[in-house]
Amino acid sequence: MRGIFRKFAAPLSVAALAVLSTAAVLAQQAASVSGTVADTVGTAIPHSIVVIKNESTNAVTKVSGDNVGHFASPSLPAGTYTIEASAPNFALTTKKGVVVSADHPAELTMVLNIGSVTDQITVEASSSNSIAAQYAPMDGLLEARSARTEVNSAFIQNFSSPFSDYTEVMQMTPGLFSINSNGVGLGDAKMYFRGFSDGLYDITFDGIPWNDTNTPSHHSWAFFPSQWLGSVDFDRSPGTASTLGPTPFGGSINLLSKEMTPARNLRLGMSYGSFNTILGDGQFDSGNFGGKKKSNNLLVDVHHMTSDGFQTLNRQTRNAGSLKYQYKFSDTKVLTGFAGVIRLNANTPNIKGPTRAQIAQFGYNYLLQNTDPTQQNYQAYNTYWVPTDFEYVGYKQQLGKGWALDTKPYTYSYYNAQYYATQPTDKNKNPIPINPTNCAPVKGIRTCAVDKLNSYRKYGEITSLSQVSKYGIFRAGMWYEWAATDRFQIPSDPITHTDDVLPNFHEKFWTNSYQPFAEYEWHATNRLNVTAGFKWAHYNQSLKQYADNGNTVGSLNGAAFVTNSGSYNSYLPSVDANYRIKPNWSVYGQYSTGSVIPPSSVFDVTGSVVTKLPKPTGANSYQGGTVLKLSRATLNADYFYINFENVYTSSADPNNPSATSYLQGGNSAAKGFEGEANVYLYKGLSLYANGTVGSSKYVSQTINGVANPNYDKWVASTPGDTESLGLTYQQKYLDLGIFNKRIGSMWNDGGKKTSVINQYVPIDAFNMTNLFVNFTVRKGSFFDQSKLRFSVNNLFDTRQITSLTPVSTTLPYTPNSGDQLGLLAGRSVTVSFVIGLSPHHE
Repeated sequence: MRGIFRKFAAPLSVAALAVLSTAAVLAQQAASVSGTVADTVGTAIPHSIVVIKNESTNAVTKVSGDNVGHFASPSLPAGTYTIEASAPNFALTTKKGVVVSADHPAELTMVLNIGSVTDQITVEASSSNSIAAQYAPMDGLLEARSARTEVNSAFIQNFSSPFSDYTEVMQMTPGLFSINSNGVGLGDAKMYFRGFSDGLYDITFDGIPWNDTNTPSHHSWAFFPSQWLGSVDFDRSPGTASTLGPTPFGGSINLLSKEMTPARNLRLGMSYGSFNTILGDGQFDSGNFGGKKKSNNLLVDVHHMTSDGFQTLNRQTRNAGSLKYQYKFSDTKVLTGFAGVIRLNANTPNIKGPTRAQIAQFGYNYLLQNTDPTQQNYQAYNTYWVPTDFEYVGYKQQLGKGWALDTKPYTYSYYNAQYYATQPTDKNKNPIPINPTNCAPVKGIRTCAVDKLNSYRKYGEITSLSQVSKYGIFRAGMWYEWAATDRFQIPSDPITHTDDVLPNFHEKFWTNSYQPFAEYEWHATNRLNVTAGFKWAHYNQSLKQYADNGNTVGSLNGAAFVTNSGSYNSYLPSVDANYRIKPNWSVYGQYSTGSVIPPSSVFDVTGSVVTKLPKPTGANSYQGGTVLKLSRATLNADYFYINFENVYTSSADPNNPSATSYLQGGNSAAKGFEGEANVYLYKGLSLYANGTVGSSKYVSQTINGVANPNYDKWVASTPGDTESLGLTYQQKYLDLGIFNKRIGSMWNDGGKKTSVINQYVPIDAFNMTNLFVNFTVRKGSFFDQSKLRFSVNNLFDTRQITSLTPVSTTLPYTPNSGDQLGLLAGRSVTVSFVIGLSPHHE
């Protein structure tokens, strides 16, 4: 035995020494590649695929990213590598010539191009292995840092009317409600949620904030029809420092354009519905084209809609077209352009609704009549013409070492030319008939129509830089916008359309808006992300107000006009955290701030002399919540508390009786609970539900040392509860859905003429039910995306009061025949047929 050992000892020793020497050399040459996969705005992409290819040997190593976007390779031979990263619905990103060695391991940030929030929803639903999330008509995101609901493209295409505007698309989301008395998509609908009315939240389109200039109020029905929408991201919070816009005060409704598709398709559709509503629509998707790289993509939509409207003679006509173009210089450089133009005409009068007496006499849908030209609601006296356009060019580029640039210059315009009649009165303010004598601009008698214009043009730009590292994501940038506005209201004769010499008011003004920001999203652990940031909001407004007939600024002592200016600043910090308890379960908490600048009307006082401007209205928002995605159920829930300053009050300056000064009008507080869930039942059948319980009340006991008469009273149009319930069936060709929205009881304010302005008119609970049936030819056919649609809005023809402007001036409120009513539109039925033509794919 010893002999055998001696015989082989020397060779074994040599072999062992050789093996150990080789291992030592290999150990010295061993290298690695690690890093993070994220989208262009710095959001980590979970469960990506990273392919590492040795450029000398062509050896390939494939690794997967974890649930927070991190990846790491096993030991690799030192050398030069090509790194590819991919994820569903994202473009492949490649980095070549990556040199690694034992002394210099590679640590990379792979940035993937993302189309929109819709892509995030698709990827997240797939990665969480939740079939309920994939079938949910709307849902939250596991990465959410505030209360958010994502309305996906399937809901817009299958579970909303083809006539819808964005407010109808949002109708079933938690806590929100919208009313359009003339029918779906047939008027300027307003939305409310959490005690915030129209104008107290941002609306954006592809990240560009939209608002009016004289107040933040929106007229988005004239900008963004559902034909242009791909999805909606509804953030019920002021957001983070990087949330840009004039009023992220109560939240942001982020409208997103349709995605560019890789395959060519032409869709021609025709819809016919109640109230003689007709819609013709054509959409062309070019697919990827242009040489071997096929770097171009084009999406075009044109449509024409006419309707008599549910309300009597409130006719609507809309002609619209949009174009979206994308050019990829490479996977790291992408140019996108969008242009949309709308021409909208209507007969909508400038009244808040029909009176009780008119409804009793003429019927539930009464608004205008064409038989009595002596009355203000004679339809020929009321016209509404609104042309708009909206354009932007976006450029995204990955700069290397985790840095990315995103810049988007834009412009849009709004031209609201409205002409409406008012009832003339005699010297004692008693109504008298409209006729050539009574409408003449004679002292003591009003001219009985108004020639009105609200128009503006805006130019702006949003530019941001982000840098992704293993520690987190840094973001910084600025929003800048310049706007020019022309507004007037001139007394006019509705019979001759002759305007008076002097207007009720006429003003021009120019606004400059700046919002620089910086924030850092710290990836403290694989499960915990903490984001903190700061934003400075600065606005400057320069006005030119012309002499008028005394309705606003007066004669100005013979001067043609007077000039004024005002500047407003807000300092807006934010901090939030998201903790991933499990890959399919997260919790979050947020503190954020928002502001709203005062409107131009603060200068609408005699002589336009203002000695003390109001401060921007601010909001402090606190909220926490959770998002859970199980295989067959999803659940999102949150609790919020928001303290916000109310509208300011005006008074005479004690040191200058001819001047006006402004003070804040006290605070309000909104608080409540919101829940949202989707349960996958069986073979495409799902149950969706959401609900809210809360309150929004005035909380200041005193204002400027005086007892507040509105203390503990409800803010108008704030229901104590809301509920949505939907049942959907979604299979390859068939999509069925029925949804019901209930709005709990609430209050309307009484108006300036009542003894108690707030919490005066009770509005009972109301609800609406919508039904949808769709048969769609899916991919794989020459007739891809051909569709037959059937929809019914207000299925049970519910007819209820949704708002009220009272005539009564004393407590308690008593119904009066002169009360003006907002009403639910009656049932509407729509049938649509779309022919889709798509060449067979190679």
